[in-house]
Amino acid sequence: MRAEQTTARRRRAVPWVFLVLWIGVIALAAPFAAKLADTQQDRVVDYLPASADSTQVAELEDQLPGGEATEMVLVYHRDSGLTAADRKTAADQVAEIQGAHKLTSEPRAVPSKDGTTLMYPVASTEPGQDEKKRDALVEDVREVAESQGGLSVEVGGDGAFGTDAGKVYDSLGGPLLYTTAGVVALLLILIYRSPFLWLVPLAVAGLADYLAMAIAYGLHEWFGTAVTGQSSGVMTILVFGAGTDYALLLVARYREELRRIERPYDAMVAALRGCGPAVLASSGTVAAGLLCLLAADLNSSRGMGPLGTVGVLCALASMLTLLPAILVLLGRKVFWPLIPAFGSEPKQRRSLFSMMGSSAGRRPLTVLAGGAVLLGALALGALNLPGALKQEDSFTKTPDSVSAMETLAKAYPERGSQPITVMTPTEDAGTALTKIQDTKGVDSAAKGRTAKGWTEISVIASSAPQSAGETATIESLRSDLDSSYVGGASAQQIDLKDTNARDRNIVVPLVLAAVLLILVALLRSLVAPLLLLAAVVAVWGASLGIAGLVFEPLLGLEGTDPGLGLLSFVFLVALGVDYGIFLMHRMREESLAGAEPGDAALTALRTTGGVIASAGLVLAATFAVLTSMPLVQLVELGFVIAVGVLLDTFLVRTYLVTSASVALGRKVWWPGALSRPAAVAKGADAPRVPVS
Repeated sequence: MRAEQTTARRRRAVPWVFLVLWIGVIALAAPFAAKLADTQQDRVVDYLPASADSTQVAELEDQLPGGEATEMVLVYHRDSGLTAADRKTAADQVAEIQGAHKLTSEPRAVPSKDGTTLMYPVASTEPGQDEKKRDALVEDVREVAESQGGLSVEVGGDGAFGTDAGKVYDSLGGPLLYTTAGVVALLLILIYRSPFLWLVPLAVAGLADYLAMAIAYGLHEWFGTAVTGQSSGVMTILVFGAGTDYALLLVARYREELRRIERPYDAMVAALRGCGPAVLASSGTVAAGLLCLLAADLNSSRGMGPLGTVGVLCALASMLTLLPAILVLLGRKVFWPLIPAFGSEPKQRRSLFSMMGSSAGRRPLTVLAGGAVLLGALALGALNLPGALKQEDSFTKTPDSVSAMETLAKAYPERGSQPITVMTPTEDAGTALTKIQDTKGVDSAAKGRTAKGWTEISVIASSAPQSAGETATIESLRSDLDSSYVGGASAQQIDLKDTNARDRNIVVPLVLAAVLLILVALLRSLVAPLLLLAAVVAVWGASLGIAGLVFEPLLGLEGTDPGLGLLSFVFLVALGVDYGIFLMHRMREESLAGAEPGDAALTALRTTGGVIASAGLVLAATFAVLTSMPLVQLVELGFVIAVGVLLDTFLVRTYLVTSASVALGRKVWWPGALSRPAAVAKGADAPRVPVS
């Protein structure tokens, strides 16, 4: 009797303990979570490694009198040609700006040959590296430089672009969170068909996101982890996407256990024992893949690894502790109107995945060959991906700074409008200036500030910013000036592209190796892990191919983010293998129970297909939220990952992995014990991890 009373008290106490613990954790995290937005650094130079030429230029500029300069270009334009009154208006506005702010040099008007445009390059060292001061300066200049009487006035340049980009990144947090929560809520309502149940995992995911923000802030403060608008946005997506996936698996198993176990507490314990190990293994695989980004040289990619891992682990912790506690406290009624009564049997229906599995099982080699040809054909579309994304093409809606750059490109086709900055040792400044002026593609060059043994030289190319001609000019300057550094906005884009290429060559093999090792340890096989890896790599290639057919022809995107290949690979491999684990682990269990290889594969698909398809839809939908954001790099990343998850869920895992497993038979478990028929009769030592 006393033992039963103790057990009853424990059943009542444990959920409350977890609930109180989470309330305390969130209360402690709240002050830090609110500070995460203040740590975001979204300048291109903040993304680059310290070794990049552009980064060296920025650091040396900070040592010059006044520090780093904020460069802007005032663009005065009239389609019919500028009048004398327009030129006077421009001169008066520039004089007012010069009187209100300390400029690095006297502003000089540069008229276009066709007489429609007047350009005034201006720069100020007032803000230094303080982004808030930079934004204030740009806004002050824009208030003075107002369009009037048919005269168009725009403020462009790197400083204005940085301000416009900052506004976009600052605006991401709220819309991204609300849109993601709304999409997840809608899908959960459709999946659960309950007016109450969907609220529980959604609320738990929201608290997990809040905790992840606090931990991310701590990583930034203690370890200097880079936080960008992209990485914090992806962290939120992972919390809701992965967290909801774990919730779907747990709730499905909990519902099943409630039919055979009377007390909710005992049913939840059984559910956790059943699906908990598989969830732990899959989340560990995702975390391991993301942590490989720590080997990246690009600060933004290296920071995304820990932040993404934090998101996944916070989602895991909340869904395995807080969600079970709340569900137990709410009891069976939370499932209303489809309450799983004790002793009842679920309705038997012929599932879609049962039919799909049967079709894959009848002619596995035909299905496998057809699927491989289809994925290969889709991957060819990657050849149609647009070239590297230019700075002015980074927004889905054109801000003032980009509009100014477009006006300049049309009015000054014979010269650049964005300075290239060269930092050279002062004793070599004269020689360097001569070399620069003699370099092919240079329109003009002039010495600027000098301090601490370094001299600044401002260079104007004869080609438009980020064109092939300007890129060639920058590369020539870097090869000819041995002791100098070449930076500026266009040089930063070159360094960004080069660093991404280097990171891709290092991180991709690391991800493949890390995931393969985990799969080998989990599945105790070599063939099955290689099969899963081949499948997710094929999904990645096909997803990029579909992107090549959609980005420019349908969406009008004029460039591809240099980091798209690496980031989409990491996420699709980690998340795709995540689902493969559930399928192959269940297949292994059926084989251990004595099922023939073909039957084991089809049973695994039938039993895991529905809930994992729901999880795949949720994850794809959460990443698809990124396509509604105003930044092209987020649109592209969200599109590729969403398409990849859907391909994996409804084609690769359903047909190709299943048909390959049927065709290989016991060889899929080679060289493990299950590859030998005698091992099945004896059983194996791996625990059963059912997934409903």
